[in-house]
Amino acid sequence: MMLNLFSVFDPSTGLFSLNWLSMFMFLLLPSPFWKTPGKMVLIMTNVCMKIMNEIIMHIKKTEPTILMVSMFTYMLMINIMGLLPYVFTVSAHLSMSLAIALTMWMSLMVYGWLNSTNKMFTHLVPMGTPTVLMPFMVMIESISNLIRPGSLAVRLTANMIAGHLLMSLLGGNLVSNFTLMMMMMWLFTGLMMFELAVAFIQSYVFMTLSTLYSSEI
Repeated sequence: MMLNLFSVFDPSTGLFSLNWLSMFMFLLLPSPFWKTPGKMVLIMTNVCMKIMNEIIMHIKKTEPTILMVSMFTYMLMINIMGLLPYVFTVSAHLSMSLAIALTMWMSLMVYGWLNSTNKMFTHLVPMGTPTVLMPFMVMIESISNLIRPGSLAVRLTANMIAGHLLMSLLGGNLVSNFTLMMMMMWLFTGLMMFELAVAFIQSYVFMTLSTLYSSEI
């Protein structure tokens, strides 16, 4: 029995819950998928190449591209798999998205402060700041830097939950009326297309913001 509406996003649904295994379901694809470049592989290759070129355009470096493209592909896979029936949306849980965002942000901060200390200090005071406002700007920039992983995680989680919550509300109210459900099928189809677009956009936004954060190092 569902105690509340948000319990559908609870990963602990039993003693032997396998909900988190949806993070690794794409590894079970048959070996020809990885060896023979089919249409899906060619599409993903083209998308990754375009994203790689965009990353290089932003940060003028080639080193972080493999990390950012891998993160984009991973986030896209788990977002799309969350749209399948009876598959837990891992990216809709804050513990997963916050773990990725915090790990990414922490690694960038440690690398930046150890290898480019002076450059990291210069980012705390924007160019042209009056001398009187410099202490306040250091505080503001420090706070904005500290909340970056939280904003990344909450943005991803909230956007992934919103569509699923809307579909849960509509599906729960229409399940007892088959005729009305068939009449509203076009709406559910549109919502599924919308959620597919959200899955791609949120992966892209997560990757782009991480790239922009790394460009300050």
